[in-house]
Amino acid sequence: MRIGVLCSGGDSPGMNAAIRGAVLRGVDVHGFEMVGFMDGWRGFHEGDLIELDRTAVRGLSPLGGVVLGTSRVPPFEAPIGDDVEAGLAPIEAKMEQYGIDAFMLIGGNGTQTVAQILSGGGIPVIGLPKTIDNDLSGTDFTFGFDTAVSIAAEAIDRLRTTGDSHRRCMVLEVMGRDAGWIALHAGMAGGAQVSLIPERPESIEQVSEWVLSVRDRGRSSLVVVAEGFKLKGGESVVRDGLDGYGRPRLGGVAETLAPLIEQHTGIETRATVLGHVQRGGSPTAFDRVLATRTGMAAADAARSGQWGTMAALKGDRVEMVPLEEAVGRLKTVPVARYEEVRLNFG
Repeated sequence: MRIGVLCSGGDSPGMNAAIRGAVLRGVDVHGFEMVGFMDGWRGFHEGDLIELDRTAVRGLSPLGGVVLGTSRVPPFEAPIGDDVEAGLAPIEAKMEQYGIDAFMLIGGNGTQTVAQILSGGGIPVIGLPKTIDNDLSGTDFTFGFDTAVSIAAEAIDRLRTTGDSHRRCMVLEVMGRDAGWIALHAGMAGGAQVSLIPERPESIEQVSEWVLSVRDRGRSSLVVVAEGFKLKGGESVVRDGLDGYGRPRLGGVAETLAPLIEQHTGIETRATVLGHVQRGGSPTAFDRVLATRTGMAAADAARSGQWGTMAALKGDRVEMVPLEEAVGRLKTVPVARYEEVRLNFG
């Protein structure tokens, strides 16, 4: 069997470890041939691929980024309509050209949606879930999330010391368009007095009340806010242009929120946007282990013919779940989960 490995969407710490796990198990244990397409679907369309074996994946686990590259190049030449068979014909033709029997697709919701479409059209595919946002359904955690949280928590620790020194309120913006998992977990880990997430709008009056209560205790506030957070009655803060999926490019909510907090409280307030720092650098040990186990599970699933599935973390076990469980809806922060943390704000 010859399997094509392809990464799509944003990069995420642990992707290299996942490739290594899949190749070591697939090639050395199961006797597969495996190839990697460079820069996602661009490499597939253009025939830009490399052979994957033990030598090719040597030393990958601690490396950030992804050696194969990733992109948001679309997989299909035109939108898939009712005639799925016709829409998939160009992909099947290239698979035959490359001698590819199946795919392993590493990505988030968009990538796993593509995997489901391919599977529905009869193309053998297995999904490996990565995203720093942890918003993919069907799995408890995605690899990359723990690293992003750890980086954000370290930033909170550093901002707190400078905020305390100047008696300032510090506002840290982290990633999270529709789901606030990074903001929630990093805020808890770093002891932030307020964590603001897309799932739950708050008023500027409420945020200012929390900040003032911290000041009244003789402390300086640390507010962590997800990029997709909206004040009550407000809209998301967007920058110019669209992202790779044609959505408004978010960013800058901290820079909008900071002067409002200062205006309402009289406390000097500064904003920091963490941005793509959250994606970079070496993955944490947790993400390296999870990604490696995910890659091995995907190779084992290919060996046993469990196509149309995704390698998901369930408790402490990696299990194969139908792709239908992973796509169609984002895994957002439950109201009850936010409310239990919100009780400690201020």
